[in-house]
Amino acid sequence: MSDVITKAVEGLSAKVSSFDGVAKFVIPGEGAIMIDQSGVRAGDEEADVTLTAEAEVFRAILDGEMNPTAAFMTGKLSVDGNMGLAMQLGAVLG
Repeated sequence: MSDVITKAVEGLSAKVSSFDGVAKFVIPGEGAIMIDQSGVRAGDEEADVTLTAEAEVFRAILDGEMNPTAAFMTGKLSVDGNMGLAMQLGAVLG
């Protein structure tokens, strides 16, 4: 597992203890992170919603430097799947 994914799992775990649904964050070239009712972990499984962003964008969202909605609207974050779940996750992270 890459250092980026390890740090991302730690950062997300501090913000999200569980999630009502299955979400996947994909960081190209690094890997993927799963969020569901059991918490946050590295993994690449089927999900209700998949969010994809470069490592710098993901880090900025976790650090509160970038709003997830703004990242989506400017094309820095792509969403595939259940937009409602993506918005719930964005509210938790934003």
